[in-house]
Amino acid sequence: MKKYKGAVDSIESFGLVDGPGIRTVVFLSGCKLRCKYCHNPEMQIMAKPNMSVDYVVDRILRNKPYFKNNGGVTFSGGEPLLQVDFLIEVCKRLKKENIHIALDTAGVGVGRYSEILELVDLVLFDVKHTNRDGYFSLTGFLEDESLKFIDELNKSGKRVWIRQVIIPTINDNDDYLDSLCEYLKKIKNIEKIEFLPFHHLGFEKYKKLGIKNHFENIEEMNKEKCDNLYLKFMEKYKK
Repeated sequence: MKKYKGAVDSIESFGLVDGPGIRTVVFLSGCKLRCKYCHNPEMQIMAKPNMSVDYVVDRILRNKPYFKNNGGVTFSGGEPLLQVDFLIEVCKRLKKENIHIALDTAGVGVGRYSEILELVDLVLFDVKHTNRDGYFSLTGFLEDESLKFIDELNKSGKRVWIRQVIIPTINDNDDYLDSLCEYLKKIKNIEKIEFLPFHHLGFEKYKKLGIKNHFENIEEMNKEKCDNLYLKFMEKYKK
């Protein structure tokens, strides 16, 4: 049997915001997108494989007593769908241990989505933008791959949580809320929608890495305004 290794940036033992319950969050490095608001730019470039399947599974199982009824593991990044073989092998092992698995993704990987989704219980889908031009402007990448993933996600019947970063002057307006309502019609089994306010927490990383920060002059999203936009959006969405 081939022993796969993954390029893992870090493992967080007690995550509380990346899915239900207490979760171990595995951050896999590498991402095709170059989102202008990315707060983990250090994970954009794929690092050298550094952790074995056995090691990662062991780290996760150590925390199993804390998962209780609704906790588990979340694979995030970066983009976990770029490390298909490693991800599948880890998930297969975790399913044997009845661990709840969540996948935090923008849906831009290298294929084999149906294989991965078969092993996943919940998908946290990151919406970048609702139209082709806006998607490319924000990410530097075409939206086609994410649409392929959405198609496989719908076929899988898996539970979905939507995540949308709200950025001042970019998508904090009624027109975008209307377009988001329309966009989400193409995604089935949505259980929850989250609005995440744009922040500056990753700005120092850009300086250290010497990466251009395209949004350095954009203010942080006011949380109260973000919450109000969410309420307005949900009124539209439920109609």
